[in-house]
Amino acid sequence: MATVHEAMGRTGLLGPGIRPIQQGVRVAGTAVTVLSRPGDNLVIHAAVEQCGEGDVLVVTTTSPSTDGMFGELFATALKRRDVRGLVVDAGVRDTAELREMGFPAWSAAVSAQGTVKATGGSVNVRVAIDGQVIHPGDVILADDDGVVVVPRERAREAVEASEARERKEAASRAAFLDGRLGLDRYGLREKLARLGVVYRAYGDGAGEGEGS
Repeated sequence: MATVHEAMGRTGLLGPGIRPIQQGVRVAGTAVTVLSRPGDNLVIHAAVEQCGEGDVLVVTTTSPSTDGMFGELFATALKRRDVRGLVVDAGVRDTAELREMGFPAWSAAVSAQGTVKATGGSVNVRVAIDGQVIHPGDVILADDDGVVVVPRERAREAVEASEARERKEAASRAAFLDGRLGLDRYGLREKLARLGVVYRAYGDGAGEGEGS
């Protein structure tokens, strides 16, 4: 995920507030978006019907919310439809059950606070999380480091740029294993010199200004 984010010019990251409830899981899928009222999960029920194989459900609210809008029963229905995971800018609950059943989720909060089913919302509309706009059909990538969105029309570009970055990183990894330093491989010594950074041997100037 980080590779794609970097390869695409450090864009698309949904911010550090969206975190995984599990570890060691990576997903990629197509966004089905939801805009819901805070504390109300009625429209998520409508969205389930629109989800299918390979999708990732992306839920936002019209104002900030940490209520547990999603839990085991929703996950059961989505897993039956081969949905790959959930991204929600609000709360989830039943996290132990979600991990046990292998349904991955990334959320802004974990909360047992319940919700109502009283007001409408929208499905498959443009939404935003941490300033990143997500359209229905965009590509969602998520792992232990967070979530990235790639606009649908840039998906091929993202793949090619990420593959090029991975090749570059593999070469750097081999160089580091061989003992080379990043200072030399990336030409950073010259940059440090231009910035006026001065190297001193360990202990030089130690104790200056201190009484004996």
